[in-house]
Amino acid sequence: MMRRLLIGVSGATGVPITRELLRRLAGFPEVEKHLILTEAAERVAEQEGCPPAELKALADAVYENGNRGAGPASGTFPTMGMVIVPCSMKTVAGIASGYSDNLLLRAADVTLKERRPLVLVARECPLGTLHLRNLLEVSRLGAVVLPPMLSYYQHPQTVEDLTRHIADKILRQLGLEPEDAYQWEGMPWEKKD
Repeated sequence: MMRRLLIGVSGATGVPITRELLRRLAGFPEVEKHLILTEAAERVAEQEGCPPAELKALADAVYENGNRGAGPASGTFPTMGMVIVPCSMKTVAGIASGYSDNLLLRAADVTLKERRPLVLVARECPLGTLHLRNLLEVSRLGAVVLPPMLSYYQHPQTVEDLTRHIADKILRQLGLEPEDAYQWEGMPWEKKD
Protein backbone atom coordinates (compact mmCIF):
# COMPACT_ATOMS: atom_id res chain seq x y z
CA MET A 1 0.00 0.00 0.00
CA MET A 2 1.42 3.37 -1.04
CA ARG A 3 1.94 6.00 1.66
CA ARG A 4 2.42 9.70 0.95
CA LEU A 5 5.14 11.76 2.60
CA LEU A 6 5.07 15.52 2.24
CA ILE A 7 8.50 17.10 1.90
CA GLY A 8 8.59 20.86 2.20
CA VAL A 9 11.64 22.95 1.38
CA SER A 10 11.87 26.52 2.66
CA GLY A 11 14.46 29.22 2.09
CA ALA A 12 17.23 28.23 4.48
CA THR A 13 20.60 26.66 3.87
CA GLY A 14 20.67 22.87 3.85
CA VAL A 15 19.08 21.81 0.56
CA PRO A 16 21.68 19.03 0.10
CA ILE A 17 19.93 17.33 3.05
CA THR A 18 16.66 17.50 1.08
CA ARG A 19 18.32 15.89 -1.92
CA GLU A 20 19.84 13.13 0.22
CA LEU A 21 16.51 12.50 1.94
CA LEU A 22 14.79 12.13 -1.44
CA ARG A 23 17.54 9.75 -2.58
CA ARG A 24 17.31 7.68 0.60
CA LEU A 25 13.54 7.45 0.20
CA ALA A 26 14.11 5.58 -3.08
CA GLY A 27 14.86 2.61 -0.81
CA PHE A 28 11.23 2.70 0.34
CA PRO A 29 9.18 2.15 -2.84
CA GLU A 30 5.96 2.10 -0.81
CA VAL A 31 6.46 5.79 0.08
CA GLU A 32 5.31 8.43 -2.41
CA LYS A 33 7.39 11.61 -2.21
CA HIS A 34 5.24 14.77 -2.48
CA LEU A 35 7.35 17.93 -2.76
CA ILE A 36 6.60 21.59 -2.02
CA LEU A 37 9.32 24.18 -2.69
CA THR A 38 9.02 27.82 -1.74
CA GLU A 39 10.35 30.49 -4.09
CA ALA A 40 13.18 31.23 -1.64
CA ALA A 41 13.97 27.51 -1.46
CA GLU A 42 14.44 27.39 -5.22
CA ARG A 43 16.97 30.26 -5.04
CA VAL A 44 18.87 28.60 -2.17
CA ALA A 45 18.81 25.25 -3.98
CA GLU A 46 20.53 26.81 -6.99
CA GLN A 47 23.11 28.47 -4.74
CA GLU A 48 23.87 25.17 -2.98
CA GLY A 49 24.30 23.15 -6.18
CA CYS A 50 20.94 21.34 -5.98
CA PRO A 51 18.95 22.59 -8.98
CA PRO A 52 15.19 22.59 -8.30
CA ALA A 53 14.69 20.45 -11.42
CA GLU A 54 16.87 17.75 -9.86
CA LEU A 55 14.85 17.80 -6.63
CA LYS A 56 11.58 17.71 -8.55
CA ALA A 57 12.79 14.74 -10.62
CA LEU A 58 13.37 12.78 -7.38
CA ALA A 59 9.77 13.37 -6.26
CA ASP A 60 6.60 11.57 -7.27
CA ALA A 61 4.47 14.74 -7.12
CA VAL A 62 5.35 18.44 -6.99
CA TYR A 63 3.04 21.26 -5.89
CA GLU A 64 3.21 24.99 -6.48
CA ASN A 65 3.60 26.75 -3.14
CA GLY A 66 1.02 29.36 -4.14
CA ASN A 67 -1.66 26.71 -4.74
CA ARG A 68 -3.45 26.65 -1.38
CA GLY A 69 -6.15 24.48 -2.92
CA ALA A 70 -3.81 21.55 -3.68
CA GLY A 71 -4.30 18.19 -1.99
CA PRO A 72 -1.87 18.75 0.91
CA ALA A 73 -4.00 21.73 2.04
CA SER A 74 -6.73 19.36 3.24
CA GLY A 75 -6.95 16.91 6.10
CA THR A 76 -8.75 14.53 3.73
CA PHE A 77 -5.48 14.15 1.78
CA PRO A 78 -3.97 11.25 3.72
CA THR A 79 -0.24 11.35 4.42
CA MET A 80 2.17 9.56 6.74
CA GLY A 81 3.44 12.96 7.83
CA MET A 82 5.53 15.89 6.69
CA VAL A 83 9.16 16.93 6.80
CA ILE A 84 10.31 20.50 6.20
CA VAL A 85 13.98 20.34 5.29
CA PRO A 86 15.51 22.83 5.57
CA CYS A 87 13.08 24.80 7.70
CA SER A 88 13.72 28.53 7.93
CA MET A 89 12.93 30.54 11.04
CA LYS A 90 10.29 32.38 8.99
CA THR A 91 8.59 29.05 8.34
CA VAL A 92 8.88 28.06 12.01
CA ALA A 93 7.26 31.39 12.97
CA GLY A 94 4.42 30.81 10.50
CA ILE A 95 3.75 27.33 11.88
CA ALA A 96 3.95 28.52 15.50
CA SER A 97 1.42 31.28 14.87
CA GLY A 98 -0.89 29.38 12.50
CA TYR A 99 -0.18 31.87 9.71
CA SER A 100 -0.86 29.69 6.67
CA ASP A 101 -0.47 32.06 3.73
CA ASN A 102 1.01 29.46 1.35
CA LEU A 103 0.73 25.74 0.67
CA LEU A 104 3.82 24.80 2.67
CA LEU A 105 2.50 26.47 5.83
CA ARG A 106 -1.04 25.22 5.26
CA ALA A 107 0.21 21.63 4.81
CA ALA A 108 2.19 21.91 8.04
CA ASP A 109 -0.89 23.28 9.82
CA VAL A 110 -2.98 20.38 8.49
CA THR A 111 -0.30 17.89 9.53
CA LEU A 112 -0.44 19.18 13.11
CA LYS A 113 -4.23 19.37 13.31
CA GLU A 114 -4.53 15.83 11.99
CA ARG A 115 -1.94 14.68 14.60
CA ARG A 116 0.42 13.39 11.95
CA PRO A 117 4.22 13.52 12.36
CA LEU A 118 5.76 16.88 11.47
CA VAL A 119 9.57 17.00 11.42
CA LEU A 120 11.19 20.42 11.17
CA VAL A 121 14.86 20.45 10.21
CA ALA A 122 15.35 23.93 11.62
CA ARG A 123 18.27 25.93 10.26
CA GLU A 124 19.73 28.97 11.96
CA CYS A 125 22.96 29.67 13.80
CA PRO A 126 23.13 31.09 16.35
CA LEU A 127 19.55 30.79 17.57
CA GLY A 128 18.08 34.00 18.92
CA THR A 129 15.58 34.18 21.78
CA LEU A 130 12.68 34.66 19.35
CA HIS A 131 13.79 31.59 17.38
CA LEU A 132 14.00 29.53 20.55
CA ARG A 133 10.55 30.68 21.63
CA ASN A 134 9.04 29.70 18.28
CA LEU A 135 10.84 26.35 18.29
CA LEU A 136 9.51 25.64 21.76
CA GLU A 137 6.01 26.52 20.59
CA VAL A 138 6.10 24.20 17.55
CA SER A 139 7.42 21.45 19.80
CA ARG A 140 4.50 22.02 22.19
CA LEU A 141 2.16 21.81 19.21
CA GLY A 142 3.53 18.36 18.38
CA ALA A 143 6.30 18.95 15.86
CA VAL A 144 9.69 17.28 16.16
CA VAL A 145 12.48 19.85 15.95
CA LEU A 146 15.49 18.16 14.35
CA PRO A 147 18.32 20.64 13.75
CA PRO A 148 20.96 19.18 11.43
CA MET A 149 23.64 19.02 14.12
CA LEU A 150 26.99 17.55 13.21
CA SER A 151 28.01 14.37 14.97
CA TYR A 152 31.29 12.53 14.79
CA TYR A 153 30.73 9.22 16.61
CA GLN A 154 29.95 7.51 13.30
CA HIS A 155 33.41 8.60 11.99
CA PRO A 156 32.28 10.53 8.90
CA GLN A 157 34.85 10.79 6.13
CA THR A 158 33.01 13.27 3.89
CA VAL A 159 30.38 15.97 4.00
CA GLU A 160 28.12 13.47 2.24
CA ASP A 161 28.52 11.08 5.20
CA LEU A 162 27.32 13.84 7.55
CA THR A 163 24.43 14.71 5.23
CA ARG A 164 23.36 11.06 4.95
CA HIS A 165 23.43 10.70 8.74
CA ILE A 166 20.99 13.62 9.12
CA ALA A 167 18.73 12.22 6.37
CA ASP A 168 18.67 8.89 8.22
CA LYS A 169 17.77 10.64 11.49
CA ILE A 170 14.82 12.24 9.69
CA LEU A 171 13.70 8.88 8.29
CA ARG A 172 13.83 7.30 11.75
CA GLN A 173 11.38 9.94 13.01
CA LEU A 174 8.94 8.58 10.43
CA GLY A 175 9.49 4.93 11.33
CA LEU A 176 11.70 4.27 8.30
CA GLU A 177 15.07 2.59 8.81
CA PRO A 178 17.48 2.41 5.86
CA GLU A 179 19.32 -0.92 5.81
CA ASP A 180 22.73 0.76 5.72
CA ALA A 181 22.01 3.46 8.34
CA TYR A 182 24.57 3.86 11.10
CA GLN A 183 23.47 2.30 14.38
CA TRP A 184 25.10 3.09 17.69
CA GLU A 185 26.39 -0.06 19.36
CA GLY A 186 27.62 1.55 22.58
CA MET A 187 31.08 2.60 23.70
CA PRO A 188 33.83 0.18 22.63
CA TRP A 189 34.91 -0.41 26.21
CA GLU A 190 31.34 -1.33 27.22
CA LYS A 191 31.06 -4.24 24.78
CA LYS A 192 31.11 -7.65 26.33
CA ASP A 193 32.69 -10.51 24.44
